[in-house]
Amino acid sequence: MFHKPLDLIAIGDITTDAFIKLKEAEVHCRIDHNTCEICMPFADKIPFEYAKIVKGVGNAANAAVAWARLGFRAALVANVGDDQNGHECLHELEHERVITSYVHRNSGKATNYHYVLWYGAERTILVNHVDYEYKLPKLPDTRWVYLTSLASKTFPYHVAVADYLESHPSVRLAFQPGTFQMKLGFDDLKRIYARTDVFIVNVEEAQRMLNTTTRDLKVLMSKLHTYGPKIVLVTDGPKGAYMFDGDHYYFMPIYPDPKPPFERTGCGDAFASTFVAALAMGKSPLEALTWAPVNPMSVAQFVGAREGLLTKEQIEWWLKKAPEDYHVKEI
Repeated sequence: MFHKPLDLIAIGDITTDAFIKLKEAEVHCRIDHNTCEICMPFADKIPFEYAKIVKGVGNAANAAVAWARLGFRAALVANVGDDQNGHECLHELEHERVITSYVHRNSGKATNYHYVLWYGAERTILVNHVDYEYKLPKLPDTRWVYLTSLASKTFPYHVAVADYLESHPSVRLAFQPGTFQMKLGFDDLKRIYARTDVFIVNVEEAQRMLNTTTRDLKVLMSKLHTYGPKIVLVTDGPKGAYMFDGDHYYFMPIYPDPKPPFERTGCGDAFASTFVAALAMGKSPLEALTWAPVNPMSVAQFVGAREGLLTKEQIEWWLKKAPEDYHVKEI
């Protein structure tokens, strides 16, 4: 087992994403509910353009790869099955220099496999989390823990994570909750929220967590901040992102796309992990907020969450090319 100090330990589920590029579909939006639906003929044969398989992804894996490409020592805590898919997922992550010593192989289980319906630049993901027996391994010293999406029925696992964080007060925590973690609510995860240094969700997730329809970003961030996170980030897709540090509210536009986005899977992960990585480099939250949008711009030019992730030198190159209006604005 690898026990040297790390920069980041990412905790969350991993999967293989099978992208299916749809050829014939329609998107219907309901303005009154602020939701859109992808529609296809029922009980019919529907042509698609092509499929692409991307292995070893998911919020935690994406964050670990992003950090590894930025030059950090990053490890992943996750579960896979003892199947060929799991073997190939680990191979992909090891190729990216992610430490996989803390990924548990579950005998007799399959590895998560998701289908991504890709239409235009957006995607709808069909997910199915395998029911693993989650157990937190003994972890080495690290500077950051990045906690993100886990399957349902993992509340005891979150208790173990909280115990670890409380026994390691110097470790900083980034929390990018998944669906189950949002459903658990603030009270069940109050120990996690109390230890959170950086909290990241999108606007719709913030509304759902707070059971509100308001899109007032100041209201959303202020309320989230009351539960414990020191810095709250709320992303709003192509419209940009917002930050509240407990005293001031900020807006950051997206980094201008060099060409129309190809596919947006993983943009949120790229934003969140790059922001946290910039803090780990010693940058201020405002500097980190200028770094964070660069990786999503690149990721959106490729299929899947990993291919477009940049190195530190590449991000610095794009920042030098940024237009004059690309900067943080206090709101």
